[in-house]
Amino acid sequence: MGDALRNTIDLAWHADRLGYHRYWLAEHHGAASLACASPEAMIGPVAAAATNLRVGSGGVMLPHYSPLKVAETFGMLSALYSGRIDLGIGRAAGTTRAVAQALQRDRRHTPPDDFREQMEELLGYFAGRRFESPEVWLLGSSGQSAVWAAEMGLPYAYADFINPFGEGSSAYYRQHFEPSAGLASPRTAVAVAAVCAETDDEALRLSTSVRMMLLTLFRGESIAVPTVEAAEAFLRREGSPFEILPVGRRLITGSPGKVRRAIEAVAEEYGAEEVLVVTITHDHAARVRSYELIAGAFGAG
Repeated sequence: MGDALRNTIDLAWHADRLGYHRYWLAEHHGAASLACASPEAMIGPVAAAATNLRVGSGGVMLPHYSPLKVAETFGMLSALYSGRIDLGIGRAAGTTRAVAQALQRDRRHTPPDDFREQMEELLGYFAGRRFESPEVWLLGSSGQSAVWAAEMGLPYAYADFINPFGEGSSAYYRQHFEPSAGLASPRTAVAVAAVCAETDDEALRLSTSVRMMLLTLFRGESIAVPTVEAAEAFLRREGSPFEILPVGRRLITGSPGKVRRAIEAVAEEYGAEEVLVVTITHDHAARVRSYELIAGAFGAG
């Protein structure tokens, strides 16, 4: 885990110099394949390693927390790195049902479904200027998140890498957006999974690691991100073309020009002004190189 976390900071250093605008840290619990259970613990070190990047959570899973505690934590981060902190809020558990239950302080009852009320409380702390405010985003991979983002006048980030059928949610958000004190018009980002390499074949080969990781996760087993060699052998036994696995997920792979065209197509589908790129590979150098190539394809770096 230590290597994965240190690699995260190293990648942020590279991303900052390549011209990326945001760097978000996710929250996952009880997963052998994903190291970050606490984005708020990683945001400070990542922000310290960069100069220009906005750094934030992608996201904090609010049902696990007190809104006041989240406001205090991100108020501190915003005070340390003024103008550079994002607070992306999600509703999902970020884990299995059993681990989600273990995260609850009171396990005698099922937690209430009061996400909307939690969001209102959280936003109230920042509106009252009790804390220095980060840029607050609502994250989602379903239609309900789009409804809340529109009603509360928040920027909306949709996780296409989780559910690649969110054009309708994004359209609903844009059509029903209600201006707020912090945002006058809708603002949409879409998060895509992508692996880029010098050639299409090499990018597909590198992507086998995350494809195997996801397939085993969907079957109830969380594993560390496997080597390309182990993943290729596993996927061959599946008997389907690598590029369609796992079924129902969109994973963009290819050379720089191909990846740029695919990313632009997804952004157009969602009407998104911004794209967040999620890249998972076994080899850290290959991951850094993927972000370098994507930056270069868009004229940065």
